[in-house]
Amino acid sequence: MAQEAWGRWGADDERGALNLIGPEQVRAATALVRTGEVISLAQPLSPKTPVPAHRAPMSHFMGRDGGDYAAGAKRPAGFQFAEDTIVLPLQFGTHVDALCHAWHDDQLYNGFPSTVIRSTTGAAKCGIDKMGPIVGRGVLLDVAAEAGGPLPMGATVSRAMLQSAVERGGIDIQSGDVVLIRTGWNESMLHAPTYYDGEPGLDVEAGVWLAEQEVALIGADNYAIEAIPFPKGTVFPVHQCLMRERGIALLEGLVLERLVSAQAAVFFFVATPLPILGGTGSPLVPLAIL
Repeated sequence: MAQEAWGRWGADDERGALNLIGPEQVRAATALVRTGEVISLAQPLSPKTPVPAHRAPMSHFMGRDGGDYAAGAKRPAGFQFAEDTIVLPLQFGTHVDALCHAWHDDQLYNGFPSTVIRSTTGAAKCGIDKMGPIVGRGVLLDVAAEAGGPLPMGATVSRAMLQSAVERGGIDIQSGDVVLIRTGWNESMLHAPTYYDGEPGLDVEAGVWLAEQEVALIGADNYAIEAIPFPKGTVFPVHQCLMRERGIALLEGLVLERLVSAQAAVFFFVATPLPILGGTGSPLVPLAIL
């Protein structure tokens, strides 16, 4: 594969296409706020949140609760408190993948060797801690509406379908945009036992077309952005062409129904991953501010 974006922002760059969002793009995006309504695009997180078989589910346990006081815990001057701990995968619920999350042929985005990722230290290059806050112009492409309802498992979201959604929404995709794609998969299948058996999503041509529009980030309401099962002879081809070759991070597991109901095709977008040193991704709460 061609390394389309390697070196574009310097040999040491670890943020990729997010470099397309600068102060000018942020200032312009703030002008999109009209009503002040804030819509969360995140799934609620709990031990019941679906997770693929190869990942551990979320664990949530209390370190101190009301039962401790009922059992006789001290309460100096009447003071009481509760606290808890969670353990969860970084690719869980609504989350963003760092550019170190997927690669091939022993090289990450921008040519960094895969040996920079170690079990003892995490990712020394392209980790989630290098991503930083994501603030800019959000664009919703409602492919499910174009299709008349949620797409079925394995359905391909093509370049033509994206272009049709752009036209239907009266949208002009701009450099630095955060593009969110609604397939209807989460809203129709999130709690189905077959949720992780496959999904509708982008094909490589559609992903390349978005990259050619110079988008900064691509998100979707499914768990991997791309169509699964993969085309014969390929494995995560969209991850490869977007993340490794073009430095475009992927935002997965979005909840888009409220945004659709608000008829908001363009909006002020805000999200920030947890700055986990060397992390390969992060749960986060993306916000659409209307």
